Amino acid sequence: MPTAQHRWTQAYAPGVPATFDLPTQDLPALLGQNARLFPSRRALVFFGKATSYRALDLAVDHFAMGLSLLGVRRGDRVALYLPNSPQYVIAFYAALRLGAVAVPVNPLYVARELEHQLSDCGAKVVVTSGPYLSTLQQVRARTSLEWVLVANLKDDLPWPQKLAFTLFRERREGHRVRLQGLLGVRAFRQVLAEGKRALKHHPVARAAIAEANAARAMRDLACLVYTGGTTGTPKGAELTHQNLTVNAYQCHLWFQTAIGREVVPCALPFSHSYGLTTCLNYGILAAATLLLIPDPRDIRHLLRTISAERATFLPGVPTLFRAISDHPDVERYDLRSIRACISGGGPLPPDIKSRFESLTGGVVVEGYGLTEASPVTHANPVLRGGKSGSVGLPWPEVDCRVVDLSDAMTPLAPGRIGELWVKGPQVMRGYWRQPDETKAVLTPDGWLKTGDLMSMDEAGYCFLHARKKDLIIAGGFKIFPGEVEAIVAQHPRVAEVAAVGVPHPYRGETVKIAVVLRPGETLSAEEIMDWCRERMAKYKVPKIVEFRQELPKNALGKVLRRTLVDNSHLGEKRFSARHD
Repeated sequence: MPTAQHRWTQAYAPGVPATFDLPTQDLPALLGQNARLFPSRRALVFFGKATSYRALDLAVDHFAMGLSLLGVRRGDRVALYLPNSPQYVIAFYAALRLGAVAVPVNPLYVARELEHQLSDCGAKVVVTSGPYLSTLQQVRARTSLEWVLVANLKDDLPWPQKLAFTLFRERREGHRVRLQGLLGVRAFRQVLAEGKRALKHHPVARAAIAEANAARAMRDLACLVYTGGTTGTPKGAELTHQNLTVNAYQCHLWFQTAIGREVVPCALPFSHSYGLTTCLNYGILAAATLLLIPDPRDIRHLLRTISAERATFLPGVPTLFRAISDHPDVERYDLRSIRACISGGGPLPPDIKSRFESLTGGVVVEGYGLTEASPVTHANPVLRGGKSGSVGLPWPEVDCRVVDLSDAMTPLAPGRIGELWVKGPQVMRGYWRQPDETKAVLTPDGWLKTGDLMSMDEAGYCFLHARKKDLIIAGGFKIFPGEVEAIVAQHPRVAEVAAVGVPHPYRGETVKIAVVLRPGETLSAEEIMDWCRERMAKYKVPKIVEFRQELPKNALGKVLRRTLVDNSHLGEKRFSARHD
């Protein structure tokens, strides 16, 4: 494990330790502890309705008992197919408390993607909400699901919003569903109530929950988070109770947060490891107040919530910080309570960082991680500001090296580009039922091969250049997409850009860029290429320029490069367009 001899620890902010004793209590136990220490503190806020830590802890016990009555046992998989909501938090922690395995599912999944994940993990139970029930029912017969538990988000709304929701949104958005007569389908609130009654009236039920609490071990499997990993095929990263707890604790140490005092907007989806750790699990560990945001595209609601609740720590992605900064009414809201932010999921443009910091007075630092590491492994220091363009320093208890691509073994000197390998207590134990895939990315001594091309400077700051699979090789020359993107993004009429390598009959690959223009601007492909010719070597200049209204992105705002490649045109076609 890293010690003070690792050069990067010298660049840590004052007060951040190089090492720490690994936590001995897991997240469900820490929730119980915080319920005792901060019983009346608000744990969750959902459209203004608050749930205290004591009430949340009791609800988790009740739902855990309800799951037990349905036959869920230690090691069984419980899938969560719904947006950020109180029901999500309750179900996730209930599964962990029972010794079951939580399986977050992206609410944006279509039937084919949903079927693959549910079948692969062998989920016994899925917790969902009305708008997703029809998709789930399409695939259910081809899975091992025994129970479908349907939550209605209005159950946790305050009265005025609940009435408005019932009148104007419930039916239109698909939240009002008829469950009667559907085999193996129950209402979330019904299961919660049955668990509550069992715990109140049956000593045997209370003993079962106590036994489940006592039986959990830090190295037990807690969560399967699905990722394309380094090969593109969705796989379940096996994250243990230790993995999840350690990464949440590292977040607390790095940002030097105050236990029982932080307020965290949860705009990142809990279905992704980034939101799961930096919002939900970190928040519970730190006894923070979690502001649950089910739709992060509703920027006005997010701004209103941040301002009203005096948020202090905001995890986000570049698209979120851009959307907040560019919102026409942003100046109407007081965001000065925000102290610190972490940005991941892609490079943060300097102008967005500067704009957001001027709006809030807080600090935005870039970080890095991957699902297989729970996910965060690096970030820039908060108090020292870090380095522009860097994803930061390895976190406490994280070791890393940059390895030569030619032999996939030799550590490289500072400044040279190779594959980043990381090692630490938050690294997964493997891929779910995929031993060959696990061996491909995990060495026998615990190093995780990230598949990302990085360089590290003398001080230990790391710089991300590309995914190995995204590296463009044109006529034998290696081209990093980020380098091309950085040059094009400097054009005053360009809002966003993504570079990919596409097949070419002579070069093997050639550079294609997809460009989104700023509103009202016009630009031709030839003008962009002229801009590039003045600023980069000839072999790096894009040969294909495609103008788009928006770039294809996942739920976190990360560009889906494969989509741009698949939609590309062979040859050197050039496009120009107006973005209105």
